[in-house]
Amino acid sequence: MALTKLGAADGVAAQIESAIRAAVPDARVQVKAGGAGHYEVRVVSEVFRDKSMVQQHQLVYRAITPLMTGAAAPVHAIDRLLTQAP
Repeated sequence: MALTKLGAADGVAAQIESAIRAAVPDARVQVKAGGAGHYEVRVVSEVFRDKSMVQQHQLVYRAITPLMTGAAAPVHAIDRLLTQAP
């Protein structure tokens, strides 16, 4: 489905998923929209093995920083971020 046919929150969720997959190609990503600009994200990837939770979260946040930057950023907050190795 094209992003233009999705609701605004669904379109941003798809952008978050795409950004994470670009940074972590083997990732299984689930994004759930919350209230205005708020999202919950779950990422499972082998790349997280032997990394601390802080390192795992830094990897994900680096991937989505462009979506959280600027006055008109579509992502205001990640309310819950769960990262884990398979």
